[in-house]
Amino acid sequence: MPVLIITGTGTEIGKTVTTAAVAAAALAAGRSVAVLKAAQTGVRPDERGDAAEVARLAGTVTAAELARYPEPLAPATAARRAGMRPVAPGDVAEAAAKLATDHDLVLVEGAGGLLVRFDAAGGTLADAAALLGAPVLVVAPAGLGTLNGTELTARELERRGLGLTGVVIGSWPALPDLASRCNLADLPEVAGAPLLGALPAGAAALPPADFRTTAPAWLAPRLDGTWDAEAFRAREAPPTAEGVREPLGGQPR
Repeated sequence: MPVLIITGTGTEIGKTVTTAAVAAAALAAGRSVAVLKAAQTGVRPDERGDAAEVARLAGTVTAAELARYPEPLAPATAARRAGMRPVAPGDVAEAAAKLATDHDLVLVEGAGGLLVRFDAAGGTLADAAALLGAPVLVVAPAGLGTLNGTELTARELERRGLGLTGVVIGSWPALPDLASRCNLADLPEVAGAPLLGALPAGAAALPPADFRTTAPAWLAPRLDGTWDAEAFRAREAPPTAEGVREPLGGQPR
């Protein structure tokens, strides 16, 4: 089934713009794309949600949203406080499977991290991924603190028998600090999966036409892009004490 689950190590780390980039790259490769937001929180009925934002940036995608809750909280909490029906993992799986019958690729964007609860029964995006048998793409921040969250997410995916496609850095700073630069080597190691892209900070502010043209350059070929992890790291990696840039494995040349 052509479904890819997109989660993150937390909130506000670039999941939606990464979803848009993956969608734009797939569209550029000639694939039809649907985007499903499992549960949208903290957005008024008249505001643009994440799925609509993906469509604005990426272009002609089918944008779907299962539920919308007014307060910016975990979906289970937001649904309870609003007195509204929560979304269950089965709802997500059913909607994604239906979209997959008419599209080459279905991107399912979660809310927050992998284990954020959808309902009172404790259902999560990980449960939806298991029902679908779908792989997971993890979006992580660039800087200090990202290694722990990324490894915890990767270990939980492994524990559940779910496939980890890789990691994308959701916002690569124009002036990366030492931790961010070192993390280019450390993120694939702690995740046990490849680094599949790095989106520049502020990518969502680009005009949509520029976003669509440039997006493939931010993502690796596995995500229909042209981004080269080794070349990127060779350019961005910090020098060792001897002044030589570290190779991908993290050992001095």
